[in-house]
Amino acid sequence: MDAITQQPETANSVEDAPASSDARVVSEVFISRIPIAFARRHSLIGLETPADGVMPLWVTPPVNTNVLDNIAIHLGVPVCPIETPAEEVQRLINTAYSAQDAGVEIAIDAAQNGQAAELVDALRADGDLLDHDGSAPVIKLVNLVLLEAIKRRASDVHIQPFAEHLQIRLRIDGVLYDYVQPPLHLLDEIVSRIKIIGRMDIAEKRLPQDGRTTVSIGERMVDLRISSLPTSCGERIVIRLLDKSAKLYSLAEIGMKDAVGEAFRAIVQRTHGIVLVTGPTGSGKSTTLYAALQELDATELNVLTLEDPIEYALPGVSQTQVSDKKGMTFASGLRTVLRQDPDVIMVGEIRDEETARMAVQSALTGHLVLSTLHTNDAAGAVTRLLDLGIEPYLVASSLLAVLAQRLVRRVCPGCKKMTPITPIERLEIGMSPDNDLHVATGAGCDRCLGTGYFERAGIFELLTVDEQVRSLIVGLCEAAAIKNAAVTAGMNTLRQDAINKLVAGETTVAEVNRVTQASEETGN
Repeated sequence: MDAITQQPETANSVEDAPASSDARVVSEVFISRIPIAFARRHSLIGLETPADGVMPLWVTPPVNTNVLDNIAIHLGVPVCPIETPAEEVQRLINTAYSAQDAGVEIAIDAAQNGQAAELVDALRADGDLLDHDGSAPVIKLVNLVLLEAIKRRASDVHIQPFAEHLQIRLRIDGVLYDYVQPPLHLLDEIVSRIKIIGRMDIAEKRLPQDGRTTVSIGERMVDLRISSLPTSCGERIVIRLLDKSAKLYSLAEIGMKDAVGEAFRAIVQRTHGIVLVTGPTGSGKSTTLYAALQELDATELNVLTLEDPIEYALPGVSQTQVSDKKGMTFASGLRTVLRQDPDVIMVGEIRDEETARMAVQSALTGHLVLSTLHTNDAAGAVTRLLDLGIEPYLVASSLLAVLAQRLVRRVCPGCKKMTPITPIERLEIGMSPDNDLHVATGAGCDRCLGTGYFERAGIFELLTVDEQVRSLIVGLCEAAAIKNAAVTAGMNTLRQDAINKLVAGETTVAEVNRVTQASEETGN
């Protein structure tokens, strides 16, 4: 036993930590044989074994020699402990285990021989996704699928049963990709595991259900919003992933630059009125609102938010979670927030007349209100407020601006190349035949998983409510008339902004056509 835990010949105690850890390489043998829970509990991590066959082992004092002996026996090589600060050890553990190959195909092979009873016996809904060693096969499969989805920056995981197979798909940068096909007979076990993670009723298979939970992956916390739907082939599951540790983006980073960015910054600095951000689900509206709030000085202003859910923590901002089940709606929450002496209020979404009316009244009584609506374009937000029952003169008096947006995929910088635009592409985006524009394309690489795209950028349509637009609102004009007036006054449409990003080499012609319509170019 003593011969296995080897000390260096030049010292009688553990070594000091290296001066720089930039060049460290974690041992793959250690990662494959030692579970992350054990490594975390004892605060140790093994580095790549040098030629002398002794594995350097980062440990946090005090050193437990019995643990070192057991590690050496389990690995089959002598170990040399090196005292290292706890935060360094834990950081390396998280990095090493999250970078390991997920091995989903292996998990699927193991899961085929698993039993439903084994699934129930081993369930642990609050565990770390990195700690899947020793779990039941289906538990391991679900954990590894979620882990891989997070590593690939997926926003959603789809588990969809068909008549002859089961398909798991990931939505990455707004587009669904086929991922793996587990055996169809595992559907019930996979669904049961996911339902228990989301604290749902595993016995109810005939009615739709919603669940929510938070899981950890190393130092990252990820919210899961789970939806189940019965279909003719079995229950379908969609999991929305929200990485709470993801960075907050500025307006420039999400693609709002030049004149639109300057105008929007000026609008959110106003003292009162309503600013709306519109677009379909998944178009980045919440990200834009968070970016807008970062433009404000929270030390001088009292900024409060009502959200469902709270996606990111904002420094200096009081954030409140809305819960319809507990009676905390956007409307009731807004009524309470108004008694908190706010300067700026962010309302996650205007869904009904009561919320809309409270937002208008808040704007008219000296508050800046930021919120979202589901409409196709900026002018459509005006008619949406009118449809909710808000009087035209109140809309005209309170509304400052409407920002419509979409997301286009950015060309991957790792495989980006510039090629001349083709005559067909030129025709599709309405450019003159003599234009010799070069556009960006992505050849596909490991970084972008062969898609040619990596991350997304926003395209924007900013409708500023001036005197002419106010008169059209009061006159109950249609959205098309409001849009045409705004375009005449200089507003760029969504398609025009997308073409601008195409010319700048940020996106492709295919993305411009996928996300926008040709009719938007002229505003008709």
